[in-house]
Amino acid sequence: MPTNAEAVNQALGEFRAYLECLTWIQVDPRLRSKFGLSDVVARTLWEAYQALDRLRGLDPEGQKRWLRKVHAHNLLDEIHHWKADCRDYRREQPLAEAVDESSLRLEHLLAAEDASPSEQLERQEQSLRVAEALTRLPEREREAIILQRFHGWKLAQIAEHLGCTTGAVAGLHARGLARLRQWLPEME
Repeated sequence: MPTNAEAVNQALGEFRAYLECLTWIQVDPRLRSKFGLSDVVARTLWEAYQALDRLRGLDPEGQKRWLRKVHAHNLLDEIHHWKADCRDYRREQPLAEAVDESSLRLEHLLAAEDASPSEQLERQEQSLRVAEALTRLPEREREAIILQRFHGWKLAQIAEHLGCTTGAVAGLHARGLARLRQWLPEME
């Protein structure tokens, strides 16, 4: 039987994979080298650890909702910090667009938490199933799907980003989608 500390570590480890997947979806990949995204995930997990007593009182859906909200705020803070940290981000036009798009995506996520309870529940259930399924994919398949489906990248852009051919990306994409369809048949 696991100790309390082991149970907490296991739960936080599961949350880490979930938060990393959300980060990949919400933040433009061109910004990963600019931000300390793993630091943002770690900060969110630290906040979760500090609020452990409060989180224990929530059901699993409430815990994930709390995590998503805190994580989105932490990502927005990181984006705003990067924009204000004596950098002229407008000099890097593609990155400026990526920052704005990621910021809007995160603000939309936070606003979605204020939808009606039934809309929230439906959206949460669907998003949760997709995010959890994405965390189960191999990293390159997950990234190919996220870049194409959530960021609108073309195969050639993904191939350049991943350092492979467009044919390899098409294969990654096809294998990843096949797995997702198998795991989420209702999402077809």
